[in-house]
Amino acid sequence: MKQFIELEGRRLAYLDEGNGPVIVFGHSYLWDSAMWAPQVNALKEHYRCIVPELWGHGDSDALPAGHLTLETLARQHLALLDTLGIDQFVLVGLSIGGMWGIELSQLAGSRLKGLVLMDTFVGLEPQITCERYLGMLGAIEAARQVPDAIARQVAPLFFRQQPDEAMLSAFIERLTHWPAEKIDALVAVGRSFVTRADRMEWLETLTCPAQVITGCEDRARPVLEGYLMADTLGIALIEIAGAGHISTLEQPERVNAALTGFLRQCGW
Repeated sequence: MKQFIELEGRRLAYLDEGNGPVIVFGHSYLWDSAMWAPQVNALKEHYRCIVPELWGHGDSDALPAGHLTLETLARQHLALLDTLGIDQFVLVGLSIGGMWGIELSQLAGSRLKGLVLMDTFVGLEPQITCERYLGMLGAIEAARQVPDAIARQVAPLFFRQQPDEAMLSAFIERLTHWPAEKIDALVAVGRSFVTRADRMEWLETLTCPAQVITGCEDRARPVLEGYLMADTLGIALIEIAGAGHISTLEQPERVNAALTGFLRQCGW
């Protein structure tokens, strides 16, 4: 069941289900807490699963005033955990969830007991894709909506090579019907990760257990990026066969098995 907290004059929506040690899930850009449904359903019997929704996504309000960065998002998510009285937690971040997750690792210190980076990259956005995404965001901002042509260009990047057609169609439909009052938030959140700073060196100083998981068919965040992060951390990359960017929905059982193994490793 969705709950809300007021942060900087806006309501941030979050899912809070289950009891036990806390797992915080960070969802992908253009998605919401529903993309973690298979994991929450599998883990909530033994864990408290908290899934905040990004500004302008799901049931969260539009942006608070001020410039938005990944560090801003990390501080706001930490404020949520402070309000809920949560001291220790494991963070599982997919895509932008991993990008603000590495920022949170610096803010939370010893409170963070484990970090899973899924289908994400904490280094710089490659110049070609950076320029491409900024161009799309500019077009969305000018149109005050996600144009059908952009939705159909972007949507396949989130799925495997042969996607579930119903899932793909539903995603395109959601993009093209994004609420007009939340377009500014969509654009600002997008720019926050497209123009992010390089945080690869932070992986070298991470003190908690970490895991990198990537869908074998992820086109948005190629497997090579996962290998670069895993190599920096000195760990083995977990590849999810038959999955693209939203591996949580395309291969939920394989993702659940990987997460359960990592949680055991953390003693969680």
